[in-house]
Order: sequence, then structure tokens, then C-alpha cells
Amino acid sequence: MNKHIAGRHFELTEPIKNYIESAIESLEKYNLEIISVHCIVSGDTKNGKKGYSVEFVVNLKDKNTVVITQRDKDVYAAIDLAVERMKKSLRRFADKIKDHNVTSLREIESELEEAEEQLDFVNDIEDDIVPMDLELHKPLDFEEARELLASDPKRQFIVFNDNEGRMRVMYKRADGKYGLY
Repeated sequence: MNKHIAGRHFELTEPIKNYIESAIESLEKYNLEIISVHCIVSGDTKNGKKGYSVEFVVNLKDKNTVVITQRDKDVYAAIDLAVERMKKSLRRFADKIKDHNVTSLREIESELEEAEEQLDFVNDIEDDIVPMDLELHKPLDFEEARELLASDPKRQFIVFNDNEGRMRVMYKRADGKYGLY
């Protein structure tokens, strides 16, 4: 990270430079690949009152820049306030990056493989299902369903409507009797 500290209309002392450098070092905890930090401390007089203005320009990876300007009558107070605002801004930016669900290429490839496996499974199931035309043009009653099931040895079950209009299923059991759902 490049650090540049400058003073305009104000003489920077070593304690102030060290204070600003330690403040800049505290910005690294957000893991945001900070490329450079420029700090400009300027002394000015407005309406007869002497004050100090501190400006931080932080250049982040991917051309993102954060600029914070703070004015106060004390240099250290202006630096503290500007650093706190900078930390808040960087924390929001870091949270935005964390909350943004960026899918890596490996995750996309694994999801694609899972989808292909599911598609193969569905295709295998469709190959096992053979559609069968029902030769029924009228609903069967109980006796007709039993006779039809008994006459065809390949047929295992039959669906029919009972007297109350409900769909029922009759099936062949292993003991040779008929079950009814």
C-alpha cells in the first residue's frame, strides 16, 4: 500500500505524521486490497476562525475510490473523525462485497455436473416407462374389473370407478387373492 501524507498551509510534524500513519495502518483490517492512501492536512482560516481540514483519498482494487473530508478546529480531532468515517465507509464496502454472492467457476461447474446427473436420471426413468393405451371406453364396475384382472395373466392391477364414483385399484396378491384400495 502506498501512503502519501501532505500538508497545505500547515507544517506537518513527526507526531502528526506518525498518528496519521497508524490510522492508515488500522484500515488494513478490512482486507480490501488498498492500493494507495493519500492524506492531505490543510490549515485554513474561515470567518476569522482557524481550523484544520483533513482529506483522505483511498484507492481500492478495481478502480474504487473512497474520499472523506473532515473539518475541525483541532488537527487530531479532525484526523480521528475522518478515520472513523473512513472505517465506517470501508466496513460498509466490505460487507457489500461479502453479502454479494459471487459464484466461483468451480461452484458453477459442480452445479452443472449435478444438473446433468439429474437429467440423466430423468432420461433413464423415461426410458423405463412405457405408455399403455387403455381400451376402456366406459367405466368398469367391481365384477368387470375382477373378471378382466383374472383373465389376463400379465396384468397386475386395474383401476376402476366404484358405485360411489371413487377411483379404486384392484391388484393381484401373491397368495392368488385380490386386493382392493
